[in-house]
Amino acid sequence: MLYRMPHCAILLGILPAMLWTVSAWAESAPHRIGRFPQEIAHHYTADNGLPSDDVTCVWIDGGGRVLALAGGQVVVFDGAAWVALDAPTVPPAPQPRAATYPGKPTAYATREGLLLEAATGARTPLDIHDGLGRRWAASDVRGVAYDPEGRLWFATLAGAGHQTTEGWKFFTGQEGLPYNDFTCVVAVPDGEMWFGTTKGAIRYDGKEWAYRQGLRWLPDDHVRDIAVDGDGNVWFATPRGIGRIERRMMTLAEKAAHYEDEMDLIRRTPFGYVSEVHLKAPGDRSEIIRSDSDNDGLWTSMYGAGECFAYAATGDPKAKDRAKRAFEALRFLQKVTQGAEHSPPHGYVARTILPTDGPDPNVGRIERDLEHREKNDSLWKIYEPRWPKSADGQWYFKTDTSSDELDGHYFFYPLYYDLVADTEEEKDRVREVVRDLTNHLVEHGFYLVDHDGTPTRWAVYGPASLNNDPMWFPERGLNSLSILSYLAVASHVTGDPKYDAAARELIDKHGYAHNLMFPKLQFGVGSGNQSDDEMAVMSYYSLLKCTKDEKLRDQALASFYMYWILEQPEMNPLFNFAYAAHGIGAKVTDPYGTYGIAPWRGWIEDTVATLKGFSLDRCNWGHLNSHRIDIVRLPRQQASEPTVPMRRDRGHRVNGKVLPVENRHFGHWNTDPWQLDYGGDGRELANGTVFLLPYYMGLYHGFIEEIPEAPE
Repeated sequence: MLYRMPHCAILLGILPAMLWTVSAWAESAPHRIGRFPQEIAHHYTADNGLPSDDVTCVWIDGGGRVLALAGGQVVVFDGAAWVALDAPTVPPAPQPRAATYPGKPTAYATREGLLLEAATGARTPLDIHDGLGRRWAASDVRGVAYDPEGRLWFATLAGAGHQTTEGWKFFTGQEGLPYNDFTCVVAVPDGEMWFGTTKGAIRYDGKEWAYRQGLRWLPDDHVRDIAVDGDGNVWFATPRGIGRIERRMMTLAEKAAHYEDEMDLIRRTPFGYVSEVHLKAPGDRSEIIRSDSDNDGLWTSMYGAGECFAYAATGDPKAKDRAKRAFEALRFLQKVTQGAEHSPPHGYVARTILPTDGPDPNVGRIERDLEHREKNDSLWKIYEPRWPKSADGQWYFKTDTSSDELDGHYFFYPLYYDLVADTEEEKDRVREVVRDLTNHLVEHGFYLVDHDGTPTRWAVYGPASLNNDPMWFPERGLNSLSILSYLAVASHVTGDPKYDAAARELIDKHGYAHNLMFPKLQFGVGSGNQSDDEMAVMSYYSLLKCTKDEKLRDQALASFYMYWILEQPEMNPLFNFAYAAHGIGAKVTDPYGTYGIAPWRGWIEDTVATLKGFSLDRCNWGHLNSHRIDIVRLPRQQASEPTVPMRRDRGHRVNGKVLPVENRHFGHWNTDPWQLDYGGDGRELANGTVFLLPYYMGLYHGFIEEIPEAPE
């Protein structure tokens, strides 16, 4: 019966208001998280003592030492670098493509198939069938191993298989195997299996497959050999050096501390705006190149929001200080625009700022703007200066502020007001900023108006545009949701009923509550624009947190549920926690019955998997996934927006979910998670907000609880 709820929800304007209740998450125990193995990659080349980067094999000797054959010479790892061994002390490397186990025949991976050695020394092929008429391991077997239980494993171009008590079990892309051009197989004492391939390495833990490809994980994708030491470190021999994936036991709190420390490399200007920075050399943090982004206000808002949750959840004074700095940075974006030669109306907030002792960002802008309008966006504004100077002459401030910037501001302010600002003076400063910005919007017909007297390109919320201008139809739902959330925040923070009255007018006269029921033109999971998703989630959260209009809350919650259904396969911890904060225990009622709209079972496991999976290294290393055999391409209607040609480089795993974060790189949650391949050369360092905001949100709402002394 649940499938009827979204259809019936369309009729909310004429049906009785839905009923909903939110039970405390405490009624269900929080998800308890102990210490877990955080993967950390290390690369070793000639700079670390290897006689050559061309490494043939790697192994662990009887004393637990890690040895490798590089450029024809055996070397040993001394804990920091590689040291050559004298010939008389060189232990033999394990025989390649052979597997032994006490009481079992030696198995060989050969071009002629999987062979077993008989007592006579003869090698005979093992005849393996899968019950579907297919014969396995009959030729070109790439790897063989016995696992700790004595079960035989093999790897071929057709896939992988192993013995069980019920017979042979086989793995192909349909069973989640990521890739099949194997080079080797290695069993690990804890029961895991590692597979080398010509394009990355694969781990199987008995339930899940994990893929490690690209410079984030390996010095080269061609994995010739794998060895696992007694501490669980995994070593890889490649043509460009030796790789090691360390598995360091950590807590999520320790991971958060790592990202917080790295923020010091990223903050820009004395106000501490956060976005991303550039590196002079790939992965080298010794020289940082800072620059502005179009959305400094948005990214700083989201970082600050995370610090608000952090302070409320932990009481950490450092979190309070970070949140306060974020507020002052955002407040300055409003103050810097006033009193200048080219000042927008009072309350306007800039996108970002640049010091005037640097290059003039207006130089060449008109030419670039004209080209952008001609080739990309017919509504793009052409005016100057896009970067006016502040009244004191110290700053350029960027105008043409967008709706996503405002979504960030209004997401942050009520959190800072409620969770951090603990004096009337602090609260007054928040009231002032929110009041001035919201008054600007209301007084200008729900538009953000620039210094040229016209609305900015994207901050358009007026009914004349959203309801009556065909060019604004795609933004109707999302911008209706946004402006109603802004007005709810303003009412919550200032206590002024005029903002409730303004919202009531938009709802009663212009149908904005109905507009928000469909905030985005959707064609199924994976369709549309992920920037819109990020904006919508923040606006839903703020509206549901702040509105006093129960009917509007009912409608917004039902809309959020329908939106979350399409986002659920993305395993996005921010989206999941934001919905669960309002959807846990929620129900809707229509003429057909009452239905629960809590997030589906498995949402918290997906969320935690993503939080654990984030690499500590936030450099933009590239990832390739389009060659994987566990990928399903999105169908035509989901593969692009209506006005964009179909893209074939988008898809998901056979389990219906997007690729894990270990196989992607993105700076913010506005990146397309259905994308398969990601460029990058390690010269950009992204900040940790993608982890910090949802992690702290989950702590604050009681969805997760850390048990540091308990290993996973």
